[in-house]
Amino acid sequence: MSHAKFRRQQLIGQCIVDFYCADAKLVIEVDGESHVGHGRQDEQRDAFLRSQGLRVLRVTNDEVLRSPDAVLEAILRAIDEAVSDG
Repeated sequence: MSHAKFRRQQLIGQCIVDFYCADAKLVIEVDGESHVGHGRQDEQRDAFLRSQGLRVLRVTNDEVLRSPDAVLEAILRAIDEAVSDG
């Protein structure tokens, strides 16, 4: 899927996700300091999103800033997996 389109701050159920690609059924969450200590809450959100047939990719702000190429590769892999899974 070479031209995946993402929506920012997409409402899914009662969750507002950071980025959403409908074609790949992919949610990308970029976690900053506000997520520290909220692992349980994030796990529950991820479980809900997965129950909706979505894939969830979590990256940290730090990863985006320090290793943007690695983050991009992870996103592209997730998109490719979605296409190959049909």
